[in-house]
Amino acid sequence: MPRFSSLTSAPELETERLLLRGFREDDLDEHAAILSDPVVMEHFGGHLFGREDSWRRLLGGVGLWSLQGTGLLAAERKSDGKLVGHVGLFDYHREISPSIEGVPELGYIFAAEVHGRGIAREACDALLKWADRTLDAQETVAIISIGNMPSIKLAERLGYQRQPDGVYREEPISLWRRQRRAA
Repeated sequence: MPRFSSLTSAPELETERLLLRGFREDDLDEHAAILSDPVVMEHFGGHLFGREDSWRRLLGGVGLWSLQGTGLLAAERKSDGKLVGHVGLFDYHREISPSIEGVPELGYIFAAEVHGRGIAREACDALLKWADRTLDAQETVAIISIGNMPSIKLAERLGYQRQPDGVYREEPISLWRRQRRAA
């Protein structure tokens, strides 16, 4: 099984507008509100998460740090301390063709109120710079719904290159790769 770093808990990363940190139990309500928003979840199969499933997803993001040395980071807006999303690198052992198992996958979800404001890019940039310095991985991958043009544009801005499309859960999915950059 992959282990991408020696870390067993989430680091803290700071950007101009965000604190990227490990999830806390008191993040649950804001996290659940994000994952239950139809606008946010449109490109995730439209499946909305209730509070219980949001809790499980939060726990999974925390637990990945001890198993893989990567995981999810809560994205807290510094101006008001509000949780506005999450970003992470992980291997979910997805049943996807072609396989991406063993390669850290970039993933993120942000509240609709911050869409179009550069928050996702700011968070992803910080995480990828950290990953380039820290992780034992030569590349990262991302899978993006074919119709999710904002995320496709973000992937391109972050230096990801589109690969031939894959199939995930019997649906076509765009597959992206980014080579590690010199620190």
